[in-house]
Amino acid sequence: MPEPHVSRHRRTFLHAIPVEAKAHVGNSARTLVTLGEARGEFVPAVRISFSVAVPLVLLLLLGRLDLSLFASFGTFSSLYGRFVPTRERVRQQAIAGGALVACELFATAARHAGAVVPTLPRGWLVVIVGTIVAALTSGLVPRFGLRPRGVLFFVFASTAIATSPALFPLWVPLVIGGGSVVVSVAFSALFHVLGEANEGRPVPAPARVSVADYVQDAGRFSSAALIAGSISTALMIPSPYWAQVAAVAPLSETRRMGQVNRALHRVVGTVLGVVIAAFLMSFPSEPWQTVVWIVVMQFLAEMFVTRNYSLGLVFVTPLALLMVHLANPERNYEMLVPRIVETTIGAAVGIVVVVVGLLVERWWSSRRMA
Repeated sequence: MPEPHVSRHRRTFLHAIPVEAKAHVGNSARTLVTLGEARGEFVPAVRISFSVAVPLVLLLLLGRLDLSLFASFGTFSSLYGRFVPTRERVRQQAIAGGALVACELFATAARHAGAVVPTLPRGWLVVIVGTIVAALTSGLVPRFGLRPRGVLFFVFASTAIATSPALFPLWVPLVIGGGSVVVSVAFSALFHVLGEANEGRPVPAPARVSVADYVQDAGRFSSAALIAGSISTALMIPSPYWAQVAAVAPLSETRRMGQVNRALHRVVGTVLGVVIAAFLMSFPSEPWQTVVWIVVMQFLAEMFVTRNYSLGLVFVTPLALLMVHLANPERNYEMLVPRIVETTIGAAVGIVVVVVGLLVERWWSSRRMA
């Protein structure tokens, strides 16, 4: 007996869903192994590597590598304005650098507050710090046209310092972090003379940010940081900030599928990067050798992160772990497995936030059209 007409259509529709899903999965898988076109990454990678190396070498010579996290996060300002003219690059680095120093200062103050209120577990303090920073910095990128997008560096800087077992004076982020920003800007001016001018390249005008847009972005980033950090802390996994960083990282993409892909890339790149980090930490090394590896990993990360995000994360992961290890040498292998677990948690939370945001947008659009 032939099936009714409606059943055939229903069967056709149900068969179409897996086909579309398979297409998305296939596209996501291809992005993992596809290397994008080179855009002249070598010169910026060299500049950024020098910007990272100089503050760390100075602290090494002074015997104050315990302050290296503040210096490293200050040098994150060198990552901004990579393919724009020098004047615009300096502007972006100054704005991002000021925000990074403010994040360091806020996290340092939060550590002092946490010491005053010992009943508040440090893990939950870190979750609160990361959530607040994610909300407050979410409007910086669209307001000032910063590139790269997102709040990842601000959340990473604040939460890593809030996790630090040591209490530092409030002048440390201002002097060490601020000094590193100055070094990054100085290298931008120097490399303009050496050829990194990028004159004639179009610079997109900063987007006009409405209150509604800011609230939406702040809600997405802060909720991702809060949920991911809370899950890791509730599970008593050390360093919940890795989950917060992994949760906010995919949201910097503008397209929904791009956000999902970035979350998947982050997990794959982190797993492979942890293998490299385990190898580098498997034999005794002097602090100066760790500094050298940090600079090398920074260079390799900048060479590939814009061309293939997962490949870039293969080098970013040991870079981040070595940065923490340099400031706190006693933290070694204990960071490796939690890094994978927390990154997976964060990536999953990021994907959930993307899906929920899409559903809310569709519901709101249908309501307005009704």
